[in-house]
Amino acid sequence: MVRRVRTAVFPVAGLGTRFLPATKAMPKEMLTVVDRPVIQYAVDEAREAGIEHFVFVTGRNKAVIEDHFDRQYELESTLEARGKTAALEELRRDLPRPGQTSFTRQQEPLGLGHAVWCARDLVGREPFALLLPDMIFQAKPGVLKQMMDAYEESGGNVIAVEEVAPEAVSSYGIVARGDGPDQGFTITGMVEKPKPEDAPSNLIISGRYILQPEIFMLLSEQTVGAGGEIQITDAMRHLMDLQRFTGVKYQGRSFDCGSKIGFLTANVAFALDRPDISGDFMAELKTMTEELPISIEA
Repeated sequence: MVRRVRTAVFPVAGLGTRFLPATKAMPKEMLTVVDRPVIQYAVDEAREAGIEHFVFVTGRNKAVIEDHFDRQYELESTLEARGKTAALEELRRDLPRPGQTSFTRQQEPLGLGHAVWCARDLVGREPFALLLPDMIFQAKPGVLKQMMDAYEESGGNVIAVEEVAPEAVSSYGIVARGDGPDQGFTITGMVEKPKPEDAPSNLIISGRYILQPEIFMLLSEQTVGAGGEIQITDAMRHLMDLQRFTGVKYQGRSFDCGSKIGFLTANVAFALDRPDISGDFMAELKTMTEELPISIEA
């Protein structure tokens, strides 16, 4: 019997330098896609998958993330007094229950592996999900829910993957595919940012993981890797010698909101998926493209 995954870890200590000056005083995770912060999409995905404990690994100047997942009595009372019940109900629906959130600090920017290690005492000796908030998805069911289904079958560790063009593999962590269907195949190897001719596949790691707690022991012994940081991929490669890793080629579309193009594309895609604004937004897009001095195809 596989152990239930109740906890999710969200590394949110990054500086967001690719979005300066917007992120000088505002955490990049609080930038909005339509009208919801990027971090809210990741939390919603985790909640849909059955997660009950949300662990945020933060850094300095990130207190607004903690405030976002807390009650704001003045705002709630104002909405109630003005009869804005729909907005009030949405705020309350998004709010985790008391005791469901925990926050810890990553005092130094030593990489994703170090950020995950900082959550060790909050996670304990249980399997956990790891969600990189920069990556958000349009997927039904959510990507983590799809992974949970595979986890219940295979146990061990599960990684979400997607295909990219073969010439793009040098920008990502790549997995080697073994036997099994797209919904749950054996991962036989991993390599970080290989040359296209050396890549074992074109399946990239997509920022969603289910990991066993033994990863913490390996991270505690991990030396710095690429970029002078402690890399989660290095620890996973060592864990692969001891435990099964399963890949899930999820159904859906990803958006890298850590990049300007990915962030802007996400705003368009999620706006078009909103029944309350999609019609008017499409009309505005049509007007804008007609006014461009060159065709959109160019």
